[in-house]
Amino acid sequence: MLGVAPLLFLQVLYDPFWYFSNVVSAWWALAFLALIALSFSLFYLYYLHGGYEGGGNPLWPFIAFFFLLVVAVIIHALSLQALHPEKWPAWAMRGGEEYQAGGKLFAFSLPRLLHFLSASVAVTGVFLLLYARYFRSRPDYKPGYLSWTARTGARLALIFSLLQAAVGIWWLLSLPAEFHFYAHPLFLFGAGLGLLFTVFLIFAQKNPEAHAGKLGALLAATVFFMSYAREALRMKHLSRFGYSFSAYPVHPSWSSTALFLLTFIMGLVILGYVGFVAYHAGKGKKEVGAHGWGRLSVTLSWLWILVVVVIGLVISFKNGALP
Repeated sequence: MLGVAPLLFLQVLYDPFWYFSNVVSAWWALAFLALIALSFSLFYLYYLHGGYEGGGNPLWPFIAFFFLLVVAVIIHALSLQALHPEKWPAWAMRGGEEYQAGGKLFAFSLPRLLHFLSASVAVTGVFLLLYARYFRSRPDYKPGYLSWTARTGARLALIFSLLQAAVGIWWLLSLPAEFHFYAHPLFLFGAGLGLLFTVFLIFAQKNPEAHAGKLGALLAATVFFMSYAREALRMKHLSRFGYSFSAYPVHPSWSSTALFLLTFIMGLVILGYVGFVAYHAGKGKKEVGAHGWGRLSVTLSWLWILVVVVIGLVISFKNGALP
């Protein structure tokens, strides 16, 4: 439910750009859904067949990883295509006359792709660090294994943070010169946090577990502000064509806004309970408590389904969609 908010936000702000990019490469947009489902299914099959204990087919995770890389290329291309409306006529029409079916990807930037891929590995490194810190209190996890996991995660985070910085500079140099994005306040602030995170990682290599919480918090702040800077860069691209989301007309609908906010709050309650149970279960506790919170979460889920169905039926009858 919480995932609905950013999706709708993206659609409202960039709908003509994102929709065209998906249409002109429609087969790839559909393949993205199939490939990501297949990738995670292969990972789960490997896990369920005892892959971590020496069972399962070792080819499954490698095939899954390959498909995830293909998914990354697809999303990268779709996002980049949305930033170049000046090229849409050539992409959409073959020879200027015949409509181009959605079977091609038209845009690619190696530094941009590597920037995001290296960032994902760096974040995975911090996850491994937090993983080791979290399971340290479990007697069924060997201390040597957790120490190795923490050191490996810290090294991964450091190496790929440095790599991300290098390809980030490469990407920055490939941007249109008129953007002057290297001087943008959001970029400078996000880059400063990234530099601070990397320096902290260097000093934390000797005992990474002791700094896991601080590194996680600093990483979260860095990702947030770098994401914010990325949106500013997107606006730089689209402003060349006279586009600004702030120029959109606003027509308030208080009933749908209230439903949206209530859904968001309900999602926080439900996911909070799921997180609570997962945290305590991970600590090895068979009885985690908070049964009232759990019953409330189930009740809210059924209530949400009922409200949405009733609203859908009322609107359908009102508009003549149903007899």
